[in-house]
Order: sequence, then structure tokens, then C-alpha cells
Amino acid sequence: MSPKRGDDVAPPTVSDEWKIRYAKTEAIKGWQKLTNTAGNNLRTAWDILRTRPGQGVSNRHHQLKGGLATGSVQAKDDLPRWQIEVTGAGRVWYLIDAEARTVWLEAASVGHPKLTEG
Repeated sequence: MSPKRGDDVAPPTVSDEWKIRYAKTEAIKGWQKLTNTAGNNLRTAWDILRTRPGQGVSNRHHQLKGGLATGSVQAKDDLPRWQIEVTGAGRVWYLIDAEARTVWLEAASVGHPKLTEG
């Protein structure tokens, strides 16, 4: 989604930071909802995404398992899919494209993702 007048200005990446890009429109909407409900926790998640997306820094940040462990974006398959638990139920799911040094935000929600319920 291209920015338009009135949108927030995205900070530029600096040094060795990772780029963070939306992979899906639903992620844009979910990110905004999380911003409104858990801004401080989401800021911490954003810092993790841009500095160390593939390093589990706590038990609330890890790669998903089984059939959810990888995903595809931009014709790139088998990218590792990670999760950050932003709140008790709120989650951010993203794919790591190490070659492009880009994190693709797939999902952001204030509720627990139904795909992990079993």
C-alpha cells in the first residue's frame, strides 16, 4: 500500500537494520489495530523486527512449527515464519527474507490466530 497524504511517515532503515514490508493488506489493518490497543508492546516488536528478526529473544518470540514454519511471498518459497506475541492474544507473524534483508509482515491481530488452534 502506497502512502498517501495524512499517513504516518515510515522511518528510513539505517545501518544494518532490516526492512519491514507488509505482505498482505490484512496485516496493514491488523498493525493499525495493535497500534491503537498495545502501542508500547508493538513498538518493542517493531524494534525486534528491524534489528534481530530471526533471533528468539524470549519465549514470546519464536519460529512457528510444523506446517506453519515456512511461507511464501513475492515468489520466494520456504521463508521462515516467525511470531511475536505482542499481547496475551495479539500476534505478529512475519517471514524472513535473509537474502533481501527484509521482514515481510504477514499478519497482525489483536486476537489469537485461529490457524494455531488445534
